[in-house]
Amino acid sequence: MALNIAPTKRVLGIILAGGKGERLYPLTHERSKPAVPFGGKYRIIDFVLSNFVNSGVMSIYILVQYMSQSLIEYLRVSWRTVGLTRDQFITVVPPQMRLGQMWYRGTADAVRQNLNLIHDFDPDIVAIFGADHIYRMDIGQMLQFHSEKGSQLTVATIPVPVKQASGFGIVESDAKGRITAFVEKPANPKPMPGDPAHALSSMGNYIFDKDVLVELLNDEALQDPSFDFGKSILPDIHKRLKAYAYDFSKNVLPGLKPYEEKGYWRDVGTIAAFYHSNMDILGAKPKLNLNNRRWFIHSGRYDGPPAKIIDGKIINSIIGDGCFVRNATIKNSIIGRGVHVHDGAVIEDSIIMDFCKVRAEARLKRVVIDRFNDIAAKEVIGHSQAKDAQRFPIDPSGIVVLPRGKTAGR
Repeated sequence: MALNIAPTKRVLGIILAGGKGERLYPLTHERSKPAVPFGGKYRIIDFVLSNFVNSGVMSIYILVQYMSQSLIEYLRVSWRTVGLTRDQFITVVPPQMRLGQMWYRGTADAVRQNLNLIHDFDPDIVAIFGADHIYRMDIGQMLQFHSEKGSQLTVATIPVPVKQASGFGIVESDAKGRITAFVEKPANPKPMPGDPAHALSSMGNYIFDKDVLVELLNDEALQDPSFDFGKSILPDIHKRLKAYAYDFSKNVLPGLKPYEEKGYWRDVGTIAAFYHSNMDILGAKPKLNLNNRRWFIHSGRYDGPPAKIIDGKIINSIIGDGCFVRNATIKNSIIGRGVHVHDGAVIEDSIIMDFCKVRAEARLKRVVIDRFNDIAAKEVIGHSQAKDAQRFPIDPSGIVVLPRGKTAGR
């Protein structure tokens, strides 16, 4: 979709993809959170990248840090990194340590350490988005809002129930959307205008006028040890800038089905949240329908064969490319690419990632199995927490998680 802002505006996208994802362990044992597989064929970062590209923002820097090699390799193979012109690119930027021997201290510091990229590109607007969430968004509408309001900083927000708002960074605004305060995890959250049951939570996505962003990042008074947009800049931003809150729930996504959850957005920062968001793409009327021809989520190329099912019973499941299923039962599950499921195996309510093997008569229930695992014949996982706890990590929600297996030469 083409942007609705003035054609003279140059927009630079910066994606913050350096998160450790500690609460997603062991899925993040060997990779950063944005590189974690999702939905049978995607990685988490595919969602924000697709939002940028589908919205017509084609100049993108991806700032990486922790356990970044898996993400770098995925992006190298899966995403076209150059376009038709020199202003169309997707470039991965590891920490350059241009300002001293230090890693990124926070989100604002990550951008500050790469101000040279902003100066070289010389945009009018810089869109700074996180890479950790599952959602679809026409960023062009947020850019249009930013332009129409004459905003210097626009913060993407999403309504959350007031009863749950104490766990979020809450943006307070007036009836026109202008930000009047920002409070991190307030004890008594202030409701959003016109809706006493909800408060506006920051999504961690920002649009800045370039000159304003550069001035803020160079302000030594703001540069505390964490130097984070949410903790260091937003709390007092309303005192120095014309800043507005963009309500993501009003974003109109092309191709959205009537039964889908409007404004679907999930922070998949825990195993439970990750699991349930995957489950949200299942069913005849899923909360998140990824079969949207007008807003595809682009993903990595797979050069293997199509899926092949010899026999068995498959109910409400996604079966990835290159899978081989023979006389097995698969129910309410997501099976990634190149997975082999053998005779008599039963998989229920589970996520099996790429290139795993589930041998004959294995039984799996409510498990998340990372890539390249080989599940032995007659193995039973997810049916007895006491037995599982002796061998595997178990999330407080009761979901059993198997770490990434050996690649066996792949």
